[in-house]
Amino acid sequence: METKYIFVTGGVVSSLGKGIISSSLACLLAARGFRITIQKFDPYINIDPGTLNPYEHGECYVTEDGHEADLDLGHYERFTNVRTSRANNVTTGRIYQAVIDKERRGDYLGKTVQIVPHITDEIKRNVKFLGNTGNYDFIITEIGGTVGDIESLPYLEAVRQLRWELGNNSLCVHLTYVPFIAAAGELKTKPTQHSVKALQEVGIQPDILVLRTEKEISPEMKRKIALFCNVAPDAVVQSKDVDSIYKVPLMLHAQHVDQTVLRITGTTVEGEPHMKPWLDFIAKMDNATETVTIGLVGKYVELQDAYKSISEALFHAATYAGHKLHLEYIHSEKIDSDNVGDKLSGMDGVIIAPGFGQRGIEGKFIALKWCREHDIPTFGICLGMQCMVIEFARNVLGLEDANSTEMDHNTPHNVIDLMEEQKNISNLGGTMRLGAFDCTLRPGSMAHKAYNQQHIRERHRHRYEFNNEYRRRFEEAGMECVGENPAAHLVEVVEMPSKRWYLGTQYHPEYSSTVLSPSPIFRSFIDAAIAYHDEKQ
Repeated sequence: METKYIFVTGGVVSSLGKGIISSSLACLLAARGFRITIQKFDPYINIDPGTLNPYEHGECYVTEDGHEADLDLGHYERFTNVRTSRANNVTTGRIYQAVIDKERRGDYLGKTVQIVPHITDEIKRNVKFLGNTGNYDFIITEIGGTVGDIESLPYLEAVRQLRWELGNNSLCVHLTYVPFIAAAGELKTKPTQHSVKALQEVGIQPDILVLRTEKEISPEMKRKIALFCNVAPDAVVQSKDVDSIYKVPLMLHAQHVDQTVLRITGTTVEGEPHMKPWLDFIAKMDNATETVTIGLVGKYVELQDAYKSISEALFHAATYAGHKLHLEYIHSEKIDSDNVGDKLSGMDGVIIAPGFGQRGIEGKFIALKWCREHDIPTFGICLGMQCMVIEFARNVLGLEDANSTEMDHNTPHNVIDLMEEQKNISNLGGTMRLGAFDCTLRPGSMAHKAYNQQHIRERHRHRYEFNNEYRRRFEEAGMECVGENPAAHLVEVVEMPSKRWYLGTQYHPEYSSTVLSPSPIFRSFIDAAIAYHDEKQ
C-alpha cells in the first residue's frame, strides 16, 4: 500500500499530550499489523536538544543511531516497540542549517532563498524521507508547539501543501482543550472553536478532533463542536484524564479512532487490533496490590520529565513484577551526612541518576556510601555509575582525592577520565559517545544473569570513562568490571557481588525499555528491591 501520512497538531495550550495521542494511535495501527513510525518536528532553533538544560524540555532522549532527540521519541518507542532514528526528530535549527548549507554550496543557483518555498520544501523533504524508504504504511508526524505560534507557521504551511499533494493519503488530527469552568459548572467549547478557526486560517481543515478534558463531554457537545468545526460527528473524540498514559490507546480504540483513520485514508478496516499483550500489561498494572518504593537521587528532581525514561523503565519493571511503583525524587544537593539515613532508610532500592557537572555530586557520593554500607539495592546509571566508582575509590581503596577529571582537572587519582581521542574536541555536540554500542558481559555476573545473554547492545550518552589503569585495584577490592565494550575495552558495567544488588552501567538501559519489552537490568533491580522489601517485613 502507499504510505499514508497523519499530521498531529495542537491548539489552545501546550502540554496537552500530542506525543501520547500520536503514540497511542501508532500503537493501535501497529496492533492491526501496519508498519508504522512517528516523527516529531520541534520549532526551536537549537540543532537538537543535546545542549538544552533539562529544565527547558525535560530529558534528552538518545536513539540507537546516536541522535539526541526530544523526549517524545521515548514515548514513541515505549508505545510501539519500533526503534527511532535521527530522521524521527527534526528541529527548525536542522531545517535552516540544511537550507543555508545548500545556499552556500550554490544549490539554489543564485535565487533568493525564502521561507516559501525553500524552508517549506526542506520540511516537506524531511516529512516524506521515511515514506520514501518504502518501509512504512503509516507515518505520524507531530508538529511541536500550538497553532498560532510564530515559530510553527512554516511547519503548518508545509502541512497545508502536503495535504494537497497527498490527497486521501493524508489526514490531520488536531488536539485541543475543552476547559471546565468551576464557577459556571460547565465545559466550554469556545477555545476549541477558536483553535480550529486558527488552523483553518492557515489553510488546514482537521479531519479528526481530539478533545482533552477533565470531565466527560456529552454527545450533544461533541455534535456542537463537529458542526462549528466542519468535522464529521464520529471524528470528534474525547481524551479524558486517565490514571495511566498506557490506557490512552484503549480509550481511543473505544471511540473507533483507528477505524476512522483507516476509513479517511481509504484503507480497508479488518477485524480488531491484536492488543492482548498490551491488555495483559494493563491487567498487571490494575491488579497490583503490593508496592515497591524506589528513591531516585538526582539534581533535576523539581522537573520529573528530566528522568522520564528512568521512571517509565522502573514502572514497566515493577508492573511485570506484579507491584505498584512508588518513586520518591530526592534532591542530591539536599543530602548530607546528617540526613542521608532519614532520606534513604525507607527505600527498597535507590537509583543514582545520570547528569553532567559538579552540582549535586557530593550528595550522590554520600548517598552511595550509605547504600553500600547498609547493603541497599543500588543502581547507578551513567554519571551514577561513575559516582559509584569514585565513592568506592575514596572510601574503600583509600584514594581520598579520587575524582573524575570532569569535576576536578587536577585530581591525583583520575579514576574517571576523558577518552583520549576526545581530549582535543571542543564542540559539545561532538564530544560524546552517543548511541548504541556493544557490550560483553562476564558469565555468572549479576548483569549476565539479568540479561540472560553474554552479548548486549545498549545506548550511551557521555564523554568520560572508567580509567582502566585502576581496574585491577578495583577488582581486587570487590568492585568487579563485568561488562566491557569488546572493541575499545572500555568498562560498561561494574558491580559488587558481595552485596544484594549494587551495580552501575555506563550506558542508559532506560532508553530501550518499552511496554512490551521491559529492560532486563531494570527488572533485575526491581526484583532485588522487592526481595529486600520482603526481607525487612
